[in-house]
Amino acid sequence: MHIHILGVCGTFMGGVAQLAKALGHTVTGCDANVYPPMSTQLTQAGIALTEGFGVEQLAIKPDLWVVGNVVSRGNPLMEAILDEGLPYASGPQWVGEHVLAGRTVLAVAGTHGKTSTSSMLALVLEQAGLQPGFLIGGVPGGFGVSARLGEGNCFVIEADEYDTAFFDKRSKFVHYRPTVAVLNNLEYDHADIFPDLAAIETQFHHLVRTVPSKGRVVCPAGSDALERVLQKGCWTPVERFFAADEPNSTHANVAWQARVLGASRFEVLHRGQPMGEVNWAWSGLHNVNNALAVLAAAHAVGVPVEQGCTALSVFPGVKRRMELRGEVAGVRVYDDFAHHPTAIATTLEGARRLMTEQARREGSTPGRLIALFEPRSNTMKMGTLAQALPGSFKEADSVLCYTAGIAWNVSETLAPLGSRLWASDNLDALLAQVVAQAQPGDWVVAMSNGAFGGVHQRLLDALQARVGTGASV
Repeated sequence: MHIHILGVCGTFMGGVAQLAKALGHTVTGCDANVYPPMSTQLTQAGIALTEGFGVEQLAIKPDLWVVGNVVSRGNPLMEAILDEGLPYASGPQWVGEHVLAGRTVLAVAGTHGKTSTSSMLALVLEQAGLQPGFLIGGVPGGFGVSARLGEGNCFVIEADEYDTAFFDKRSKFVHYRPTVAVLNNLEYDHADIFPDLAAIETQFHHLVRTVPSKGRVVCPAGSDALERVLQKGCWTPVERFFAADEPNSTHANVAWQARVLGASRFEVLHRGQPMGEVNWAWSGLHNVNNALAVLAAAHAVGVPVEQGCTALSVFPGVKRRMELRGEVAGVRVYDDFAHHPTAIATTLEGARRLMTEQARREGSTPGRLIALFEPRSNTMKMGTLAQALPGSFKEADSVLCYTAGIAWNVSETLAPLGSRLWASDNLDALLAQVVAQAQPGDWVVAMSNGAFGGVHQRLLDALQARVGTGASV
């Protein structure tokens, strides 16, 4: 079969293209902007790309047009497809029918942490010898690609609640029909398509309705939103997880728990029994909870807990999730995808823990934590959750916000940050300010769900240039 993918350079649709190619299909695609890294991955996979959505692409005459949710009515190629009565399907529908059917699907849903948790789960299954397939919204360390078919029966998929396509406004994940569903967390987001939290809860319940009674639902203890989802009806065994900062703190009647033993170390308990310990390179309670969700999901398909702990201890991370991009003169520059207030808070909290632990080991004083933030998501641009942002930066010593394209008053909304805030719609000025502030021992964490104007390498280059002039950094 020849399929032509509209919106092929998106993370999800690019993964769909690679899976289709691996299945032996002829795959071509188009997008408004064809650029690396996805264009490079696709070209290397032998997938021909066309820039734009011109109607001349009708001459390609594929057997099926697979449509990404970036495409809307008015798109010239889509209008021509509709006028000609040509066969089309959404990306999630195609994956559900052609990749996931007949496999043991482990779907990871939630407002935050889907990519990291999916990547951890793929690694645990891989190290257990299950050779899973996966489709993840990032590039998990140790694999080098965002999607693969896998040789085994298990398939890990990042289960996004965003809508499927212009003609299917259900969440993508309703097409996946998982055996194991991880509901990692649930908060309000995607203000461009969901009017309120209740609307997202409804979509999550649609997902719960598709999980078989022989399967498993994994979710955190104490989430009011997820408990409301389950109270609407659940026909599948539910296992909950809980992690606490306090060494002796536990949660009654929770199957999976963790005792945090240090910034990057925790003990895992299953039904009250110690089962293993994870000692890894990551920190933050959010990552501990992600790990517990992974151990529960992997256990549901037969992976022993101790084996899962061993695999997590060597988890190399994910591109753009607290990814160290470089260090110049003692200043570390990190890249992170955080863009929701809760994700920003947990990212910075984890960074602070790591900085403190590192300084303790070295017998030094921790440097400053500098947050460089671009409110780029639709929800952030609309200002829907902006009032929560000041609290999200509690752990940051300095906050620099890039304000280009933002309609709401950033300086006014983030005024509670006081002298810690520096905002500008000029990226060069923002970078100059970071360079002026940064000192040896400092960590700069750049947070955006986009490319952020290449700010990471530009900052490293600017720091290096300053070293070259002999100026102090």
